[in-house]
Amino acid sequence: MKKSIFAVCDLDSSYACHLMDYLNEKKSTPFEVQAFTSVENLKEFAAQQPIEILLISTRAMCNEIRELPISRVVILSEGEQFQKTDLEEYPFVYKYQSSDQLISEVMEYYAATNPETCLFTTTAKTKLIGIYSPVGRSGKTSFALALGEILAETKQVLYLNLEEYSGFEELFNLHYRADITDLIYYARQKEGNLIYKLNSVIQSFHSLQYIPPALFSADLRDVSGEEWMTFLQEIMTYCEYDVIILDLGSQVDELFQLLQKCERIYMPVLQDEIAKAKLAQYDKLLTMLDLREMSEKTSRILLPTVRLRKEDDVTQQLVWGEMGKYVRRLLWEEEQREP
Repeated sequence: MKKSIFAVCDLDSSYACHLMDYLNEKKSTPFEVQAFTSVENLKEFAAQQPIEILLISTRAMCNEIRELPISRVVILSEGEQFQKTDLEEYPFVYKYQSSDQLISEVMEYYAATNPETCLFTTTAKTKLIGIYSPVGRSGKTSFALALGEILAETKQVLYLNLEEYSGFEELFNLHYRADITDLIYYARQKEGNLIYKLNSVIQSFHSLQYIPPALFSADLRDVSGEEWMTFLQEIMTYCEYDVIILDLGSQVDELFQLLQKCERIYMPVLQDEIAKAKLAQYDKLLTMLDLREMSEKTSRILLPTVRLRKEDDVTQQLVWGEMGKYVRRLLWEEEQREP
């Protein structure tokens, strides 16, 4: 099915093209994106096919636009105060903010006003990678972020942290307006297509996209294994990701069910006696539950120690430090082993 059109119209050609490129790289966006730098070109295009969303600057907006077959119009504001006689009827977003935040606001509006829109379905196969360890403080999340950033250099990658305490807001000095549990709550309401709400929440570290982790651990524990599977299937069906990385904690309901769905599992380990005892108990449990095939697709890895400086770019420290070297060597060795 052909994608609906998301049009960007701004007389500033560099801005319009930059935003189009950003959206086209964002593989969770269920739209075909077109950029226009004149009203005349936009009118010619709209005469041939309808536009689902138009994001248009105040300088380009005019009465002719109101007459075009456009489902939703959102104004790119430069901070103007709208009068009751002009653009007050339209929602607006501030033009000079991060692309992540701008598109988040547009998609939040769209998700709230357009619950019944039909989606396209992609046929691309998404590889699911699980990262889990029964051993604490093993470098699991550092490895997951480095792996995600490095894979995102050549692939479309989504990272999901399902740990009880991710620490992301403190680590990256960020504040999230919504997180993964908001998406789960939205899915439970069954009011519309989850994919649009996803695009209002999703964030990025450079080329790696991620959904902000849960702030309250109780919300995470409240999500059933079936809900996680439905949620992941929705993303894999309607988004064009090559890889989804699951950074898993032990509190996730139906943890083994999620791990079974992964094509590959990375398990960071330690070499002390307590860590060895925990791994032995884990292996015994897999045997009791007849889940030996999970061991066959699990790579147990001993990670380098990393020390991060919070004042610098955390993920880039991982990518270009010892952890990044380790991950690149690991991926190269795996590639050499493939038939």
